[in-house]
Amino acid sequence: MLPTPGKDMVINSTLHIEQDDPPRSPKDLLPTMYDLLSEDPEEPGLPDEFHDLQPQLLSRTLSLTRYSRENYFTASDLNIYYHIRQPLWHKHPNWFLVVDVPRLYEQRDLRRSYVLWQEGELPDVVMEFLSPGTEAEDLGRFYDESANVAKPAAIASIP
Repeated sequence: MLPTPGKDMVINSTLHIEQDDPPRSPKDLLPTMYDLLSEDPEEPGLPDEFHDLQPQLLSRTLSLTRYSRENYFTASDLNIYYHIRQPLWHKHPNWFLVVDVPRLYEQRDLRRSYVLWQEGELPDVVMEFLSPGTEAEDLGRFYDESANVAKPAAIASIP
């Protein structure tokens, strides 16, 4: 359900959606995973074979004693749409985990992307693997160029 011209308008690349009275939920108004891109065709391919194996190893060896496999979701190279006012903004981490979210979208479909305003749960763990030559880009704001090492980041623990 993408916004249609007329009632919905794009202003300065910010999506403006007029509200009904009473206001409708963002889940009802904003694009769904079926409407949003699942891959960026301009993005280059994987740097080496290990880049693909690492997320598989994480997902296959993950063991959460207080959660059944149906009550958490792991994904690799899947877009996370995160900004309710900029519904096309997304991150594309190498791997992530979300607990208290069913493995299947609406109990029936595999996810094409992870859309925060639909799911209501932030990822608990997000991982980005470093590639030779693109460390600064991979690390983003966690990278200290002068020291050529990553700054320490918070470690999430799952209760």
